[in-house]
Amino acid sequence: MTQTLGILVGSLRQNSYNRIVADTFRSLIPSQYDVTEIAIAHLPFYNEDLDTTQPPVAWTDFRQTVQGVAGILIFSPEYNRGVPAVLKNAFDVGSRPRGQNVFAGKPALVVTASPGAIGGYAANNSIRQTLTFLDMPTLQQPEAYIGNVNAHLSEDGGKPHFKPDTVDFFSLIVERYIAFFERLTS
Repeated sequence: MTQTLGILVGSLRQNSYNRIVADTFRSLIPSQYDVTEIAIAHLPFYNEDLDTTQPPVAWTDFRQTVQGVAGILIFSPEYNRGVPAVLKNAFDVGSRPRGQNVFAGKPALVVTASPGAIGGYAANNSIRQTLTFLDMPTLQQPEAYIGNVNAHLSEDGGKPHFKPDTVDFFSLIVERYIAFFERLTS
C-alpha cells in the first residue's frame, strides 16, 4: 500500500525560498511514496463561532486532506521571530474543534529557510512547540535551519536550484525522516 506524505509550505509567495526547498525535498522522497502539497492559502482564519455543524467548506476539505496523509513535512520562513500567520492558522484549523485534531500521530519534519544567518531558528522551534501540543512526533536530528539560503542556490537555465552540497544535506534529512517515519508507522 502506497503511503502519502503531505507538504505544508508556510510562505504564500510563489517563488519563495521555502517553496524551492519544499520542491527540492519532494524530488528526493523515494518513489514508493506519494507526495501532495496541502494548500493553506485559502483557509479562512480560525474562529470557533464558525466551527459548527457546517464549518467553512475550506476547513472541511483541509481537514480531510490532512486526515488522508500519513506524515507531514513542513517548510517555513520566519516572520518577526515567529511562525507565519498562514501556517499557524492551518495548525489551528486542523486541530479544532477540541478532540478532533487531524494532525495527531502523524510523523513530522520541520525545515526553515531564510536569507538571514540563523535560518529561521525561532520559527523552527516555535513550530516544534506547536507540534508537541498537536501530538505529532517530530524528527529531531538532523536539525534543518537553512541560513543564508540564497547563497545555496544556483540559477542555470533561469530556474533556481540548490547546489550539490546542499542537495546532499537535504538528501540526508530525507533519508533520516523516511527511516523515522517507517519506524513509527510500521
